Amino acid sequence: MIDGKTTLTGLLGWPVEHSLSPALHNAAFARLGLNWAYLPLPAPPEHLPEVLRGLARCGFRGLNVTIPHKQAVLPLLDELSATARALGAVNTISIETADVGSPRLRGDNTDVEGFLHPLRAQNITPHSAVVVGAGGAARAVIYGLLQLGTRKIYLLNRNPGHALRLAQSLQPLAASGVPIIPLPFGPATLIEVCQTVELLVNTTPLGMHPHIEGCVWPQDLPMPAHLTVYDLVYNPNQTRLLQIAKQSGARAIGGLEMLIHQAAAAFQIWTGQPAPIEEMQQACPPSWRN
Repeated sequence: MIDGKTTLTGLLGWPVEHSLSPALHNAAFARLGLNWAYLPLPAPPEHLPEVLRGLARCGFRGLNVTIPHKQAVLPLLDELSATARALGAVNTISIETADVGSPRLRGDNTDVEGFLHPLRAQNITPHSAVVVGAGGAARAVIYGLLQLGTRKIYLLNRNPGHALRLAQSLQPLAASGVPIIPLPFGPATLIEVCQTVELLVNTTPLGMHPHIEGCVWPQDLPMPAHLTVYDLVYNPNQTRLLQIAKQSGARAIGGLEMLIHQAAAAFQIWTGQPAPIEEMQQACPPSWRN
């Protein structure tokens, strides 16, 4: 029940009506008996500064940030976490309102923690990896792999220039001697590098509903059984890529785990309490959990 004492949080993006975040967070608030609410907050890019200032001065406690605002919010914040600063992107804002006239905004990025959670839970520490895609999700994935201690990363993208620029921007964050190798994406290249790497991560939307037949891997070929295959697509949770991985004897990880655990990390930043993961999972549509 929302009343005059309800603590407000929400999602800033354009658009936001497709997001599962309100269902995840409101289920978690309800489970812990918190008088909190999470709202979708559509914010046109040209009005982002005014929207953000207005929400902060209205007493909002926290915000998630999604496309296209993850980089645009950076100059509007008072403080950045080390992860957000390294990535140059924010997906979580906490708002300190002790001084109502001048709220303080701190930006963080929980995508990295969300990505790493299933790897750490299964004690997977890949020495080498291949990442397909060169967008914001790939940036978080590569940063996470560097934190995990991965020693060689191949970055494949259909636009070689995008892959090169991303690799160059992240290379200074890597330990000495750890290469981030950009390559043009193609089936032959992907098959070749997967013979030696331990982890394949898809950060592209290929295979996402409603185009569920899409797949970065050639569908008539098995994968090396030694691979762990991690698909960031979460709708459906069992993508064609993951189906091929399982049929080939490889380990498969779906994107729903990342979605839930990045949300759980934001929840804990705002509330100071561990998120009820099971309730968040149950808030997802049944077809996504299968």
